[in-house]
Order: sequence, then structure tokens, then C-alpha cells
Amino acid sequence: MPTDDIAPFVKSLDLPAKVRLLTGATAFTLAPEESIGLGELRFSDGPTGVRGLKFSGGRVVSLFPNATLLASAWDEDTAYEVGRLLAEEAMAQQIHVVLGPTINLHRSPLGGRLFEAYSEDPLLTGRLAAAYVRGLQESGIAACLKHLVANESETDRNTVDSVVDEKTLRELYLLPFEMALDAWTMMAAYNDVNGVAATEQHHVINEIVKDTWGYRGLVMSDWFATKTAAPAANGGLDLVMPGPAGPWGDALVAAVQSGEVDEAVIDDHLDRLLLLAKRVGALGAERSWPSSLPAPDSGVRRDQLTRLAATGITVLKNDADVLPLSPTSSVALIGRHAVETIDMGGGSAQVNPPYQVSVATGLGELLGDLTVVDGVEVRTRPVPARDGFLTDPATGDPGIRVVLYDAAGQELEQRFCAQARTMVGMDDDFPESATTAVLSGNIAVSGEVELGVLGVGDWKVAVASASAALSYSLEASGSGFGEEVLTPPLRTDRFTVAAGDLFTATVTLTTPMGLFGLIGRAASRETVDVIDEAVRAAAGADVAVVVVGLTEEQETESVDKSTLHLPGAQDALVEAVAGAARRTIVVVNAATPVIMPWLSRVDAVLWAGLPGQEGGHAIAAALLGTIEPAGRLVTTFPAADAATPAWSVTPVDGKLPYTEGTFIGYRGHFAGRAAEPAFWLGHGLGYGKWEYTDVRLITGDAPAVTATVTNVGAHPSREIVQVYLRPVEPDEPIRLVGWTAVNVAPGESARVVVQTDSRLWRRWDTNSGSWSRLADGGEFLVARGLGDIRATVS
Repeated sequence: MPTDDIAPFVKSLDLPAKVRLLTGATAFTLAPEESIGLGELRFSDGPTGVRGLKFSGGRVVSLFPNATLLASAWDEDTAYEVGRLLAEEAMAQQIHVVLGPTINLHRSPLGGRLFEAYSEDPLLTGRLAAAYVRGLQESGIAACLKHLVANESETDRNTVDSVVDEKTLRELYLLPFEMALDAWTMMAAYNDVNGVAATEQHHVINEIVKDTWGYRGLVMSDWFATKTAAPAANGGLDLVMPGPAGPWGDALVAAVQSGEVDEAVIDDHLDRLLLLAKRVGALGAERSWPSSLPAPDSGVRRDQLTRLAATGITVLKNDADVLPLSPTSSVALIGRHAVETIDMGGGSAQVNPPYQVSVATGLGELLGDLTVVDGVEVRTRPVPARDGFLTDPATGDPGIRVVLYDAAGQELEQRFCAQARTMVGMDDDFPESATTAVLSGNIAVSGEVELGVLGVGDWKVAVASASAALSYSLEASGSGFGEEVLTPPLRTDRFTVAAGDLFTATVTLTTPMGLFGLIGRAASRETVDVIDEAVRAAAGADVAVVVVGLTEEQETESVDKSTLHLPGAQDALVEAVAGAARRTIVVVNAATPVIMPWLSRVDAVLWAGLPGQEGGHAIAAALLGTIEPAGRLVTTFPAADAATPAWSVTPVDGKLPYTEGTFIGYRGHFAGRAAEPAFWLGHGLGYGKWEYTDVRLITGDAPAVTATVTNVGAHPSREIVQVYLRPVEPDEPIRLVGWTAVNVAPGESARVVVQTDSRLWRRWDTNSGSWSRLADGGEFLVARGLGDIRATVS
């Protein structure tokens, strides 16, 4: 029922007015209602930055490190700071709700969207999410926990039925939502759960979240996820996004009038919406917004984002202390990711940053003797032109010009697109009468190049110096929902051009919504030539640093991976360099696990995640030790494809069974349900060396463990003391129950206390439908990751 102070507003509206407010007004806004003092509410995607109200081509905003990299700090203060900084980014745009954090778990390492989520562990995820939410909402900006629930993969994401037993659902996948329950909103997922759509989940949304947990916040749908009127409304969904069209509206009004939905249900949904509006300052007196906040390209943001990224970077291997690098070393920097560092994943996590610093730029600012060599090709799909390859014919600025025409050939609008792409439909303001778009840009280089287009439609492509135009149609494959926006079709061809040539592409629009752009890049070289050049450079330097990784082809919304191996010939590149170099350091520019067949033949490995707009500065700082890369892995790295407790993300007859139960990730590996991994959750060397002594247990309802840690290394370092519980019950997996971090100077010691979390001491009894406590008699493992256990106490 409505709360006392909001009830009069709810009562004053008739049924159609109430229902109208429960569907978005646009792609990212909610409708105002002047009669009750309700202003417009503005939402923005937010996994790695607050993009604003446009999916593509919006304002310039800060690009943060991705979630797995931020989580690798294992630090609630870091998560809180990220929330606070994102609140600043939101306030600068007058955004009320940031759609994050993503708190689904890393069930299978194939999940394409894992880069948005913190970890495979529910405790680590929940504690970090709660801190992020606190940092964001202290400024009056709502957080949104997503995606409720069992939404760990992207294959057939709109139809897949995640089959999860109640024990696993409660103990693993719902736990982070329970821990971060102070968030003012949640988002229901695309998938089904045990045969019922996530947007219609009476059991999860009503019985658990709203009734058992007493949640007073709002539950919204993922975009276009809602399929029904009455079942979704009765199932606990409060808000359908986006709008203005959708399955509610007149259909929901009719369902109430027919008695299929009680109007009290509508009132509860509206009450939650108005409570959200009150919390973010959109109900009653209009909130004031700060007039001065750090700009995305400010020195303040540079320092913050560099530090946040660098502290999460993780040292996986460091033989003979080859790291940190000496600034006087001669270095051969090798790899496509070195010159085109990947700083963000694909899909709704993408933003429009002011710049993206490559590793080549970052190291170049710190080293006097640096040779940079491009690497092998890492993509199968070219991306829109970048780095000034195309320039606007009207202004000369890096980017392209887009001109729209109606059916009569009348010009409707011109716009400049700095990202060499533009959006039609959904959140864009393209005139509906537009039937044709002309995209153009001047080519900045001479010689053989690859040019092309992306987007659904009928295309004509011409280059000023080419003898003939090309014509073809590009159609969506039908392989997934939102393909026209997330993975639009493309085509490229090779041309020989002169600098300044005009590249023009005319598309007849055949879809009401899609992403369109121009592709331009230098023609690719033969792999053998690239590797030969890399080997020569490596042989002539003191150290070779090879940067390898994934791209948004693998780490993206809507698509899962099929393998953990690096794309292209990157493994061959590393092998060849390691055979020629005196010392070889590999930097892995990827957010999720990769297979490293060359691991034994290189001296050091840094895992760098997707480090955001300051990525090159952060990686350089980590390599030279000006900021310690003190990260610890948030996901177990398997030693081979399929060598993990949960692997397949492909539904069979529409169903994806979570057969591993609560034994995901490190839990299953430790129980022998999968082979020994390459690296365990919690692994990370930093630049210190550690001794553990005087480990003791403090008993109680939620016991604590104390230990003395001594830094016996040569560098100041941050240690993360991890405590795992191995229950006495044979059907219960090992689980992380607490951790504490401490900074210690060389030769110094610190006494740490790790308090365990009582929620990890319980188990769900399916027979009784209630929680019970684990039996006494288990063991605590005190560790630097489960691959480096330092003490066991009972």
C-alpha cells in the first residue's frame, strides 16, 4: 500500500494517469505529472560511465575502468569512491538514476557481459556493490542493482530459461542483491527463471525481494524485456522501460477494469515510483544541481581514473622480480593492444570519452628508450573509423558528416559525428520522415586502405579517386534481439586512395532503429611480417613488453564467447617474442580470463582489465611501480577451455540448467569438480613479499581470524588477507567469508583482523523452506588466494 506522505498523490490520479506513469516517456526518461509536482526523471546507463540520454553520439563523459578491474582492488573504499565520482558525472548531466551496478556472478567464463559484473563470488560482489550504492546515493542519485536474476550469459538472452534450484538461487545469485538492498531501484532481467519471465517473477520479486526482505524501492524492467501486462504487473514489476510504447498502457488499464489486476497493485507500483522521485529530488520542489564539477578531461579526473585503474591491475607472475621496470631500461613495446588499447567493453557499457590513452602513449611519457611495434590483427569485425582516419568535410575535425533527407529528396538535417557513427531511432532525435542518410568523411592517409560501412539498409559507396561506386544491401542476421544496434551488419572493401579523398556512403533506411557508421583503417599486413618485425625489436631491447587481449567482439552485451583463447595470432606473437627477448613481460588487456599457453616461457604477466580512458597511464604506472598493481583476481582463471565447473552458455531446448549448483568458480575447482586452474580467485602478487605468523581464531556467532603479516620484500605493498571457510558438510562448498587489506612498508609488520560474514554461515534448507546454520567443525583457510594457503585453523 502507498506510504502516508505519497498516498494523497496516488489517490488524486485516475487509473489511466497512474498507468501512464508506469511506462517510460522516452528511451531514458519518465513522464512528468504537473498536477502532483512530479518532474521528469532521467536515467542513464552506468557500468563504466554515465553516458546520458543517448545510446550513441552523446555528450563527452568520463570513461571509468571496468567493473572487474575496479573489483580487483578488493576494497569497499574504492567502490564507494567510484559511486561518488559517478554521482558527480550524473549530476553534471542532471541524471537522477544510474543503471548500475551489475551484480550478476561470473558463472561461466564464456559470459560476454562479465566485464560489467564484479566477480564469481557473491560476498565480494555484495560488499563492493553495497559500497558503490552508498557512494552514489549519498549525493541523491539512485543506483540500480541489475539484472534480477540468474542472468549470467547472453546467448538467446531474451528467451533463455535459467533453471536454478532454490538453494543455489538463494545462497549465490540473490545474495548480492540482498547485501546491497539499500539501492533505490533494481532491474529485472531479460531471461526466464525456472520457466517464468524475470519481469513476471512473483516468487523472486514479490515473495523474496519485497515481502521477505522488505524492499521499498522500485523494480524496473530491462529495456524491451517486458512481455505482458497483467502477469508482469502482478509479478511485482513496477516500471516498464523504455517508452512511450510498451505492453502496459491501455492493456494494463483494461486488465484492472476486468479484475485481472487489482488497482491496489497499480497503487503500490506508483507509490514506489513516487518514492524514487522523492529520493532523487523530482517530486515537489525541484532539486538544485551543482554548478561546478570536474570535467571529464580535467587533471582531477586524470589522477582519479589513473589511480583507480592501476591499483586494480594484478601481477599474475613475476619471476626474478623483473617487475617493476627500471625507467632506464630499453623497452620494445609490442602488440595491437599497445597502440590501440581496449578501454571499455561493448553494448550499453560504451560511452563517449574525451580521449583514450594507449599503452604506447603512457609508456612513451615515462621511458627514454622505447620502440613501439604494432602487433597482429585482433579483430574479425572492423570498427568505425577512429584516431582521425576520417575527418568531417565541413570542419576538418576527426569524425564524419551525416546529412538526412526525406522521401522527396529534401534535406532535413546535418550533424557532425565524432565517433564516425550515429544512431537512428530509440533515443535519437532523427526526424521520422528521414528515409535516406548520406555519411561522408575525408580520408587522412594515402595508399591502400580498408573502407566500409555498418548498419542495416541499402548502400551506395563511393571514393573520390575510385572509378566506380559500389552498391549492396546489408541485412540483420536475425541472430539476436537488438542486433541492429549492438552488432549491426557491415561490409568493407580495399581501395587505393590519396590523402584528402572524400569517402561517401548513402544508405536508404530500411529499419526504424539501428546504428550506422563509416569504417576506415589502414590495410592489414601479413602476420608473418608483423611477427618478424616484433622479434627484431625484442632482440634489440633489454625488455620486451607484449600487450595482448580481447576486444568488444568478445566482451560485449548480446554475445557470449566460444573460447578463452586469445583471438588471432596473438599467442604465436608472444611465443616468438619470448624466444628472442632477454626478458618478456606480457600485459593482458582483457576483463575476463584468457588461456595462456606461453605462461611458462615469459618472465612476468600483468592482468590489466579494461582500464578506462587513462588506461595507458595506469598500465605504465603499474609497470614502473609508481603505483603498485596490488590487485587480486575476482574470477578463477581456468587452465584450458571447458576446464571449469560451469562452461556451456548455450541453451538446449530453451533451457540453461545451472547443474553445478553452488559449486561455481573456485568452489567447484577446490572440490575437485574441475581441473586445477591456472590462477585461483584472490591470486595477485603485488610488489611485496609476505610472511604470515600468529594466526588465531576468535570464536562467536560470526567468528573472526587474526594474523600478523610481515612485508619481507623491497617495496611498500598492500596485502589482502583472505579467509575461506571449508564446511564440515560434504555437500557444502568452500566459500570466501571475509577479507581485510593492509598497507605495510618493507620490513614492517601489521596485525590484521578478518571478520567473517554471518550470511556465509547459513544454508538454505529446501525441505523446510528456511535458513539453517552450518554445522560447527569446519576449517578456516587463511590465504593469499586458494593457490597460496598460509594457515589453517579450526
